Amino acid sequence: MKLGDVERLRGELAEFVGDVFGSLPRRDQRRWGACYLRGLMLDGRRKSIQPMAERLPDGNMQALQQFVNQSPWDPLPVRQRIARRLSDAVMPEVWVIDDVSFPKCGRASAGVARQCCGAFGKRANCQVAVSVHAATDAASCPLDWQLYLPREWTDDPGRCHQAGIPDDIVHQEKWRLALGLLDNVTGWGLTAPVVVADVGYGVSTPFRHGLQERGLSQDGVLPTSTVPVEWPAGVDAPTGYWISNLSPETPTAQLVRWAKMRWRIEHDYRELKHGLSLDHFEGRTWRGWHHHVTLVTAAQAFLTLRRLDPKVHTLA
Repeated sequence: MKLGDVERLRGELAEFVGDVFGSLPRRDQRRWGACYLRGLMLDGRRKSIQPMAERLPDGNMQALQQFVNQSPWDPLPVRQRIARRLSDAVMPEVWVIDDVSFPKCGRASAGVARQCCGAFGKRANCQVAVSVHAATDAASCPLDWQLYLPREWTDDPGRCHQAGIPDDIVHQEKWRLALGLLDNVTGWGLTAPVVVADVGYGVSTPFRHGLQERGLSQDGVLPTSTVPVEWPAGVDAPTGYWISNLSPETPTAQLVRWAKMRWRIEHDYRELKHGLSLDHFEGRTWRGWHHHVTLVTAAQAFLTLRRLDPKVHTLA
């Protein structure tokens, strides 16, 4: 967006921030939250804190740095409020589990390691996060995130301490992180309609058992590449994802729709990265990373709510 467009949204954005950042105890925290969101939505090649502060008329690099990297506000209540608002607006048919990589230089950023990097299509130095999204045919949004910590991190307490990783954080496989995210979101009072996951999760027997234990899977979880059905004429049989809550009566056309919703998450990642600079964060700490992804999620949520609001289109 151009600066004038972003400035015209100040009132609407202030109302949104007052709601989703209502858990933040201080007015100045909510003020800098709104400022950061405007910086994320504003046009610009690089959206790390310094260039964003320079583009905004009320930008203050030191204040934004402190808000994102040092301020002890809890991101989970913010994500909870975003998840509830977006679930009401989107009315998701599926929740999608996936992960995303963030290429990084050096070894100081929390969780960075040489590992499978989807952004490069090979092993590379990066961070990896697991996420759960709500999706329909027409819209999707992240609900919760967790940063993956390889064992080389959790086996080195000194390194974890330098990156501000809490003492109670231990190594967990990505499928365990995914189940933890599902527990978080259901704990917020939301209900998973159908769970769709990248095939890397679906082939994990413990992950499938975890879904069954949580009542999120009926008759096991089947890889769609082996579902014994005839796909409709002209439709390629989708592969590369898993669907839970299948029943023998599930129509083939419904399976196709759910399968395609898995790929809406790629749209999320593109918008979050290319439009809102999810991967532009230059901080190194655990807290800073989780604050940044929460703020990026809030920016996308605000834009999604505007896209779904019939009043906006009427006024336009």
